Amino acid sequence: MKAVFISYNQAHTLQVNAILDKLEVRGFTRWALTEGRGSNGGEPHYGTHAWPSMNTSLMVFCKNQEVEPLLDALRRLDAEAPQQGLRAFVLDAEEGM
Repeated sequence: MKAVFISYNQAHTLQVNAILDKLEVRGFTRWALTEGRGSNGGEPHYGTHAWPSMNTSLMVFCKNQEVEPLLDALRRLDAEAPQQGLRAFVLDAEEGM
């Protein structure tokens, strides 16, 4: 099992939801308002007057074979609007209960 941490500009929320639905990825936890700035450039997302945009973050839990299709779909979405910001990180996960 894998955990995929995804952080993205709120503007991508509908598209990310559609990707999860299309790929039938059900197990996730969402943090609706997260702040941050990317390591590869782009503008900070702080929710302030100077930097008003905000991020949303997800921790997705899925089977190993579901990871690449999910990452491929997220890469395509990020390529459509790279300045918006979208990053995903894959970690090993063990089911606890």
